[in-house]
Amino acid sequence: MITAKMEMLRLEQKRQIWNDGVGALQWLVFLLANSVTLPIVIGQIYHLPANEVIGLMQRTFLVAGAGSFLQGVFGHRLPIPDGPAGTWLGVFAILGAEIAKQSAGAGGAYSTLQTLETGMLAAGIILILFVVTGLTGWMIKLFTPLVTGVYLLLLGLQLGGVFLQGMLGLSGDAPHLDAVTSIVSFGVFIVILVLSVKGTGWLKNYAVFIGIVLGCSAYYALGKSAELSADAGVGLPALFAWGAPKWDGGMAISAVIIAFILMSNTIASIAAMKQVLNERKDGGEAAAQRREADRSGVVGGVVQLLSGAFSTVGTVPLSSSVGFVRMTGQKKMGPYLSACILLAGVAFVPLLIRLLALLPSPVAYASVMASFVNLVGVGLQSITRNPLDQRRTSILGITLLIGSGAMILPASVFETMPSVFRYVLGNGLILGTMIAVILEQVWRDRQQADEEQGA
Repeated sequence: MITAKMEMLRLEQKRQIWNDGVGALQWLVFLLANSVTLPIVIGQIYHLPANEVIGLMQRTFLVAGAGSFLQGVFGHRLPIPDGPAGTWLGVFAILGAEIAKQSAGAGGAYSTLQTLETGMLAAGIILILFVVTGLTGWMIKLFTPLVTGVYLLLLGLQLGGVFLQGMLGLSGDAPHLDAVTSIVSFGVFIVILVLSVKGTGWLKNYAVFIGIVLGCSAYYALGKSAELSADAGVGLPALFAWGAPKWDGGMAISAVIIAFILMSNTIASIAAMKQVLNERKDGGEAAAQRREADRSGVVGGVVQLLSGAFSTVGTVPLSSSVGFVRMTGQKKMGPYLSACILLAGVAFVPLLIRLLALLPSPVAYASVMASFVNLVGVGLQSITRNPLDQRRTSILGITLLIGSGAMILPASVFETMPSVFRYVLGNGLILGTMIAVILEQVWRDRQQADEEQGA
């Protein structure tokens, strides 16, 4: 009898180890999918050579893995990984476009990248100052369920087009649809969605992993290949790979706005993940929210400093992880932290960087796109927590129309404005979220006023 129980216990332990191992691999694929593409985009913007792009990818893995681990242990302590921030990508793109117009060449590119190092270092210090001065408590009050929901919807609208282009195989070099790539990527997208909705047990929990394995197999079987220069060398991660930081007053001022946006993103991501994990009821505990935001803000500041020091794109907690956790049910911290360590460790194994760089980007885009379906669902649930009266419906309509409209405006519309305004007005996600925050605070109905007066 005792032997039978011991055997059952041993089998259960083996099954748990297997489940945690596959879960960690699935998290690793998610982390890679969110970290591997932006270095390639930055390389294209600044016309960096292949070895520089791979070096940037390597440093991104290190900072994203270390930052995700630090957040999971010391920061918000939730399965919300860090990844390259779209906010910083926008800044990189704007400054890169200016270099292209000025025909500044490689020297101008590296000079600008050194200025961006300064911006990330400054943003890290400012994030820590937010916590020290107590501004996080004030910012938490701004992110009501309506604002959080609007942020998640606009995030889906902003990145949906990017993912769709990647799934169709569209790029600057290949502006026409690639039929094979499209079939494979949409096949991955459908497989992941079907397994996550209709699947049970391990099929549902590992839907993303199964979809990516099938997608990679089909991608290579149909004669496609990943774009990676075989001659590109891979060394160890280097500090200030773009050169010593270069001071720029405009970038320092912009860092204040960027830090505010990054902190806002962090607070919204924490609130959304708490909703998925069902760890807090509506309203939550103000003290607990404040502690989470403070811890995450300090760790986020440290990670921004690491981003500047290692010459990579500044990171932020990825809101898309909300959809990933909801779709896969991967809520345990053990597999998540293991994947973070693996991602950071990859930076010190050049052979693994080459192997991981072979992950077809259309397959990666498809897997992230599937998680965004659930992200949009979480946003809608957040918005409908409270009745959609005329006030809330109007705020929702205004922010979605202006925010999504700003996303399709040509960049030339704001090119005559100071860079600080271009970063905000040229980004529909930032602009729409700011409008939602302002309207939510300024437009008060009588019931809200009575409740606040009574409190």
